[in-house]
Amino acid sequence: MSDKAKNMGHDATSSEDRLWATLAHLSIVAVALIGPLVIWLVKKDDSAFVEEQAKEALNFHITVMIASFVLLITFVGPIIIGIGALVYGVIAGVEANKGVCYRYPYTLRLIK
Repeated sequence: MSDKAKNMGHDATSSEDRLWATLAHLSIVAVALIGPLVIWLVKKDDSAFVEEQAKEALNFHITVMIASFVLLITFVGPIIIGIGALVYGVIAGVEANKGVCYRYPYTLRLIK
């Protein structure tokens, strides 16, 4: 995470930036990888906060997809992963809406 993004708090981010970051996290509900990817590509030059949070959401969504494919042989694995992804996505969305740089646990950070 960049130093600029680490130091960002509620006061350093605009409400529009917080909205875009929140949408990147909550997109797991509807559009999975496409949401944070589009937000990252469109907003990465406009806001360090949105860039960091969209990349974090994208990395999390990639990790969830990989884990779901690996555990596809069991019926319960993808369901548990899906519920966990939804819970963490909502938590991340709430934190991003507060202006907090949220970091998902158990996430492969493939996009730097």
